Amino acid sequence: MNINNGDTAFMMLATSMVCLMTPGLALFYGGLARKRNVLFIMMQSFISMGIITLMWIFGGFSLAFGGDIGGVIGNIGDYFALNNINFLPDGTQVTTIPFALFFAYQMMFCVITVPLISGAFAERLNMKGYIGLLIFWTLLVYIPVAHWVWGSGFLSKLGFADFAGGAVIHTTAGFSALAAIYALGKRKIKNTSMAPNNLMIATVGTGLLWFGWFGFNSGGALKADNLAATAFLNTAIGLAAGMMSWCVYALIVRKKVNFVDVLTGSVAGLATITPAAGYVNMVSAVIIGLIAGVICNISLGFQEKNGWDDALGVWGVHGMGGFTGTILIGVFADSNVNTVVPSIHQLLVQAGGAVLIAVYSMIVTFIILKVYGSITNIKPKDEDVVKGLDSTLLDEKAYDIM
Repeated sequence: MNINNGDTAFMMLATSMVCLMTPGLALFYGGLARKRNVLFIMMQSFISMGIITLMWIFGGFSLAFGGDIGGVIGNIGDYFALNNINFLPDGTQVTTIPFALFFAYQMMFCVITVPLISGAFAERLNMKGYIGLLIFWTLLVYIPVAHWVWGSGFLSKLGFADFAGGAVIHTTAGFSALAAIYALGKRKIKNTSMAPNNLMIATVGTGLLWFGWFGFNSGGALKADNLAATAFLNTAIGLAAGMMSWCVYALIVRKKVNFVDVLTGSVAGLATITPAAGYVNMVSAVIIGLIAGVICNISLGFQEKNGWDDALGVWGVHGMGGFTGTILIGVFADSNVNTVVPSIHQLLVQAGGAVLIAVYSMIVTFIILKVYGSITNIKPKDEDVVKGLDSTLLDEKAYDIM
């Protein structure tokens, strides 16, 4: 097998774009957070790059993509400490690009997943608690699920489809967020404003997420071909349709549309089209995007009605978006786009896999936080939250005037 220079250049760009999404997410969440906690929530995204990269090198990638053991986990010895990570195609995962580039592309997926969860439990974990969650959650949730779906695990063998992470990334993150808010409890708000501190910063973050998402989804093809182009266009369509249906729903139900609706609706559309981007045609992408804006909006309203303190709507947007898009593959898959054929069987496989991943993520996340919290203090003090975690935990301020 020979390296294809065009495919390699394309995947280098896609990997870089996914990498850019992590600082983009930091700006998105940082702009929506309270002004006293901007740097702390942004740091949670940035520090993931350092910790997860080392974890990915020393066992993470191997456990996710190593030789299958019982359908549930990979062989840690296959790629531990960059063993067998070279610049030739491996013939299994990739056939036209260096295997090391596949390693890097998948690493960027892993880097961004726990930071996605962080928006839900804003102000309820200190840095020790967050780093512990980052490490244990990656080992016990992300890596096993990635192997089940993408690493020749049991869901892959059943025919379960997830093109770019709707189940592996968004469903795991969103439903883990739901478990986290129950495990950690509500914030001590104490009459302080919960309004976004800087929508301009959140807008920049959203724009970076938009840009990066094209690499996130089209890179799932692992080569520069028609499938990558289809996923690329479906990404833009899902974004637009999700944004508009979200805004129309908000106008009908709340009688107004604000700027946060525009930003959040676009992200909901992107999260929902992600698992299906390489399996559906462009007309179906419109329908999926339209469904996304409604389902995710209803989900946010449901969590607010029930008093779930998901600070930045991670479950409603990412969790329910990824969950919905994963199931809809069974309805809208087009065999002219990829190998998956819509059928009752495929729909049941998609629904069953999505439910299993959601439930597994919730249970394991809840256990991690409860056990870890019983061993050491993982929550910031109430007075630190009131004063602001930027100053009390980091000794820094995002703004000169607080």
